[in-house]
Amino acid sequence: MEILKINTKEKIRKTASLILKGKVLVSPTDTVYGLLADAGNEEAVKKLLKIKRREKGKPIPIFVQNITMARKLAEISKTQQEFLKKVWPGKVTVVLRRKKDCGLPQILFGDKETIGLRIPNYKLINQLLSITKRPLTGTSANISGLAASAKIKDIIKQFQDKKFQPDLILDAGNLKPSRPSRVIDLTGAKPKILRK
Repeated sequence: MEILKINTKEKIRKTASLILKGKVLVSPTDTVYGLLADAGNEEAVKKLLKIKRREKGKPIPIFVQNITMARKLAEISKTQQEFLKKVWPGKVTVVLRRKKDCGLPQILFGDKETIGLRIPNYKLINQLLSITKRPLTGTSANISGLAASAKIKDIIKQFQDKKFQPDLILDAGNLKPSRPSRVIDLTGAKPKILRK
């Protein structure tokens, strides 16, 4: 488990290349530290689930670069698109109907026919999305049952000495205190808040 301070474009490019090689990283986000992997790489997603010790069947949210990328993964009506323009980029994950041919492994969704998407308001993640041109996992960097955190020491401590570890931790120090993103389900007749 390597720890790297992100402070140059060169390091950002290196990080993007690791994602494309199927590595799982801990990265700062606009909410808490998150576990990033190429959402289209089933082996990387399986590794992430082992690191997080997450039960299979629980969906994983996805970071997307823009609404164009979101449209490749989900059914988005004009009304939904207008809503997305108001809340993205930002701390809002939106649950939409997933396209059958979205190209992402079923393991991300469990038995659900939906997908949780978000465009983060965070320069580093947006740079990684731009370089990789891939949707990325956007789940919090914590072992299931333990708290998500914005503190780097908490993150390192959770994964140290574990059998399954992230390949790389991007250390941005302590982030501003924040909760994980709000989750809004847009699949029904009216938007429904699943997590405040």
